[in-house]
Amino acid sequence: MQKLVDQARSILGLSLSKEKIDLLKIYERELLDWNKQVNLTAVNNLESVRVKHFLDSMTIQTAWDRSLPPKRLIDIGTGAGFPGLVLKMMWPATQVTLVESVGKKAEFCHHIVQLLGLEHVTILAERAEVVGQDPDHRQSYDLAVARAVARMPILMEYLLPLIHRNGRVMAMKGETAPAETHSAGRAIHILGGKLNKLIKIELPGVVEERFIVVVEKIAQTPDEYPRRVGIPAKRPIL
Repeated sequence: MQKLVDQARSILGLSLSKEKIDLLKIYERELLDWNKQVNLTAVNNLESVRVKHFLDSMTIQTAWDRSLPPKRLIDIGTGAGFPGLVLKMMWPATQVTLVESVGKKAEFCHHIVQLLGLEHVTILAERAEVVGQDPDHRQSYDLAVARAVARMPILMEYLLPLIHRNGRVMAMKGETAPAETHSAGRAIHILGGKLNKLIKIELPGVVEERFIVVVEKIAQTPDEYPRRVGIPAKRPIL
């Protein structure tokens, strides 16, 4: 764990307190234990969990270039809680909503939240399209994040309806990010967004290119978006 602490400091400029380190230790233990019975993640060794899940999740903090953490954050397709639960540990005062349609993964997130005693975390075993039309969630978040969920035109329809005007979307993508972002230009415009920047991320020992695509919300999302479940993926806005 000391290696992760050093990497967070040297690469991201983040300082991990003893309390946060203790939470991460419990998290990784439970993740690897559950993963023996439930397919939570393909990453199944300690070193990879720390870099490809924990450190990778923390990169969102460096992209949030504001003096205060977001008040409300939503993570779509969180899986085993990445990046949402790691960000909750880093930003304890932030209200976090995790959306995961796969029941076993949502169950694991419930388990971790209870085990770690995390407050103000909501877990929805639901589809993004449904959450995006729910008045309790629609256009009410400062930050919406997603990692390896869908191609950018589809992902924008999942994420942009959830943030308020002046909020931000951060999509964690691989080497296809520049091309995907270009293809999502029309979707971003229609849904009320504006491309802010692409941030290239380098993680130790990870050769694949990684990016955070940052999109700002400059206008209200039209009421018809997101469309009903399955339609964004079948007929993306292009």
